Amino acid sequence: MPTRIRSTAVALGATAVVVLSGCSSAVEIAPTPLATGDVCRDVASAWPASAGDHARREVTDANAGAAYGDPAIIARCGVPALGPTTDDCIEVDEMGWVASKLSDGTRFTTFGRDPAIEVLIPSDYAPEPLLLPAFTAAAEKLPKNTLACR
Repeated sequence: MPTRIRSTAVALGATAVVVLSGCSSAVEIAPTPLATGDVCRDVASAWPASAGDHARREVTDANAGAAYGDPAIIARCGVPALGPTTDDCIEVDEMGWVASKLSDGTRFTTFGRDPAIEVLIPSDYAPEPLLLPAFTAAAEKLPKNTLACR
């Protein structure tokens, strides 16, 4: 049975390169394979202004995703959709997310959407799932597939 969370707003890891350059506060995010597609352009228009009380930050490539706070919470569209999984799947505002623990935080990937959104939340923001509601509107722009948290 999925864990259900209803509240307000979310992630950091090896798949998203985060680099803060010396003179700039822009966050560098590695683009995903589908980041420049029509679906991800729609998602990008729905990235929130903040995640929890963490303001949106400048990124070096707006097509790659969005960043919030310091250390940066990273959101990227265009990651491959997840297949059936035994990993933890939670529902937040009726949106499915698969949580994967990382050494420095948690990666949340939309479940039942294709392509998917990945939100990387540093452990500094625990409990991390409380930041996911900020990304619901963006995730709702993704086409549904046949999978859902159960």
